[in-house]
Amino acid sequence: MLRLIRPRLAALARPTTRAPQALNARTHIVSVHRNTENNNPSIPFEFSPENMKRAEEVIAKYPPQYKKAAVMPLLDIGQRQLGYTSISVMNYVAKLLEMPPMRVYEVATFYTMYNRTPMGRYHLQICTTTPCQLCGSDGIMEAVQNTLNIKPGETTKDNLFTLSEVECLGACVNAPMMAINDDYYEDLTPEGTVKLLEDCKAGKMPTPGPENHVRRDCEPASGQKVLLSKEPHNVADFLQEGI
Repeated sequence: MLRLIRPRLAALARPTTRAPQALNARTHIVSVHRNTENNNPSIPFEFSPENMKRAEEVIAKYPPQYKKAAVMPLLDIGQRQLGYTSISVMNYVAKLLEMPPMRVYEVATFYTMYNRTPMGRYHLQICTTTPCQLCGSDGIMEAVQNTLNIKPGETTKDNLFTLSEVECLGACVNAPMMAINDDYYEDLTPEGTVKLLEDCKAGKMPTPGPENHVRRDCEPASGQKVLLSKEPHNVADFLQEGI
């Protein structure tokens, strides 16, 4: 019995040169902070008067002992003012809310909505989750990369575009889709995507929504199937239509 077990024990103890699969994973989002010339704690930051007023309105929504709950909207205000969530923005929000900076760092590194490196004027977020991929998101990603000559996590040399590959953005029925800053562009084609980029370069912000204009919202691409009658405005209208 020992003669059978010993070789197996020796095999378990033998070092292996194969790296675990998890080590081969790639992502352009880095959780840790590294000081750079334009992102380090020595760079001062504070809210503008307008944003301070917004921050005070947000903080006032919470009981004084729970004002730290305002950390997410305040980080968003700071990001919109500076263009990204720098370490100085995080430290400023921590001081304003009287909470340990580490608690703010935990929030900023957990949620991908906070961009912790300088961004381009237009943040392109391309969804490549299953519904979008089945509808051709690979072609959208290829069109953007070929047109701008950047990969996910990179910014164009003119600081105009930053590209991100993201998980579901919640517009699956209108796949494939891409977010440009806060707006959604849906039912995309590679050709239409290039046109969107050209409009952005020209300073013309494209109209959000489905690219093909076949549908207005998220109704079926073949046409609206329900709620075809005039929208009732009151109870009497409902009763009159026999609903």
